[in-house]
Amino acid sequence: MKSLLTILAVVLGVFAMSTACSPSKDSEKTPTEEASAPSTLDTAQYKKQGMEIAMGTFKVLSGQLKAAMQEGGVKNAAQYCNTVAYPLVDSLSGQYNAQIRRASNKVRNPKDAPTPREQEILDAYHAQAAAGEQPKPQIRQLASGEIAFYAPIMMQDLCLKCHGKLGETLKAEDYAIIQELYPEDNAIGYEAGDLRGIWSITFPAPN
Repeated sequence: MKSLLTILAVVLGVFAMSTACSPSKDSEKTPTEEASAPSTLDTAQYKKQGMEIAMGTFKVLSGQLKAAMQEGGVKNAAQYCNTVAYPLVDSLSGQYNAQIRRASNKVRNPKDAPTPREQEILDAYHAQAAAGEQPKPQIRQLASGEIAFYAPIMMQDLCLKCHGKLGETLKAEDYAIIQELYPEDNAIGYEAGDLRGIWSITFPAPN
């Protein structure tokens, strides 16, 4: 389990923060309408499942993104993120029978803006990171009965080609290409090891 937590802490989708699943009605509830996982819930199992889904999704998408980057650089990779990533994540959500999202305070695609419950997690994770602590995966049971898994996404070196500091790790000509696809982009200025955002994975209510 410790190794899985370590791997997940550094896992980051090395492409634009995009996902095909829109929040369910229950995911829009305010933080006061949900509670931490009750003691009767098998939180360890849900954490294990959540980590497996996050890493499985990362493996599929990052592999295709790397191929796109090698084939045509940032331009090709950005186009891949813009046209392919959402439908692919939608397909993976169906495969895993769970709603897969990523969210951040600095989004590239507006669809990845955090819901109220995701914002609460992001605020807590950023506070922990600022204090020098490593954010850890969390399990919450929503008012609907659904189970939500959250985990931090940390910035990796490869991601800086599209999300780094402009004029340093992010080339101006590459960012011009990104802005053509994402005019309202705000997902730059990162350094390796920064908290990029969160995985937000929602499981159906247990029977």
